[in-house]
Amino acid sequence: MTEPAQQLSRIGVTGLAVMGANLARNIAHHGVPVAVHNRTTARTKEFMEAYASEGTFTAADTSEDFVAALERPRRIIVMVKAGAPVDGVIAELTPLLDEGDIIIDAGNSHFPDTKRRTEECAANGLRFMGVGVSGGEEGALNGPSIMPGGDPAAYAEVEEILTSIAAVVDGTPCCVHVGPDGAGHYVKMVHNGIEYADIQLIAEAYDLLTHVGGLDAPAVGKIFEEWNSGDLESFLIEITAIVVQKTDARTGKPLVDVILDQAEQKGTGRWTSQDALDLGVPLTGITEAVFARTISSLRDERKAAAGALAGPRPGEGGVPDGLVDDIRQALYASKVVAYAQGFAQMRAASQAN
Repeated sequence: MTEPAQQLSRIGVTGLAVMGANLARNIAHHGVPVAVHNRTTARTKEFMEAYASEGTFTAADTSEDFVAALERPRRIIVMVKAGAPVDGVIAELTPLLDEGDIIIDAGNSHFPDTKRRTEECAANGLRFMGVGVSGGEEGALNGPSIMPGGDPAAYAEVEEILTSIAAVVDGTPCCVHVGPDGAGHYVKMVHNGIEYADIQLIAEAYDLLTHVGGLDAPAVGKIFEEWNSGDLESFLIEITAIVVQKTDARTGKPLVDVILDQAEQKGTGRWTSQDALDLGVPLTGITEAVFARTISSLRDERKAAAGALAGPRPGEGGVPDGLVDDIRQALYASKVVAYAQGFAQMRAASQAN
């Protein structure tokens, strides 16, 4: 059953986990009426109880009510888990939509799936867009980086809404149409791959400062704070400085020393490396970062291997002269390489398509 609303909604969001909920709230904060829907009605009810006062929302219990709550052409953002769930939502919505309506997949879908869905939707008279969204939960609420791909005419229908909710840098919204069909998800994939490399480089800098320099976590945190005021200024450097200076309340040790040293993956880094191989683009930094995450997941094997050979002990007797600045310069240069390789991959993909 649809809750009464003053007007039809300009856009709808289906999938009200944290990312979808925050995106819907962000849109509503900018004065746009939003229809919201979730596969389980309990989550829709929870959303309305928590956030109805933040904007103009229409809550729909069914897909039929959801579609009926939208002005035409209908604009629907799908924010569900990549893969079969996206196909399931599209299959459920398609019979309810009319020619020219727009479905926007804002999840982390693999770009070949986005290309396929574009063709399948077109065969049913629908316009499909694959849109990369970066910034996590906080970004979805307060301003993400948005990478729309798909039919330019479809983008024109949603451009005003997307640019209004995007992050802004130097007065310019972080939202630009990047190309047809799967281009948006392709750019997001490479973006994530570059981020994999960036995170791994920071981890290796930390390892060198502790195991070669003999510094403890709080001291390394101060170094990252200093680096964040220069050429290395970035969100990742900023939060690294904060995290490594945190103390675990239970043990009194640096938090970074008690966190399980295993990293997870969502697949976008792996997809980036696989595509680079197909294109013949050298993607050394990003691919090694993917392998580093894979190695980190093999904790039992790593622990067994660690005792097989004697290795160097952590640095003793103070930090070697020039080490900190050498690591800073190496980190900066390696970041440049990772970005350059990612951009080269996007250029090669653009030329190939």
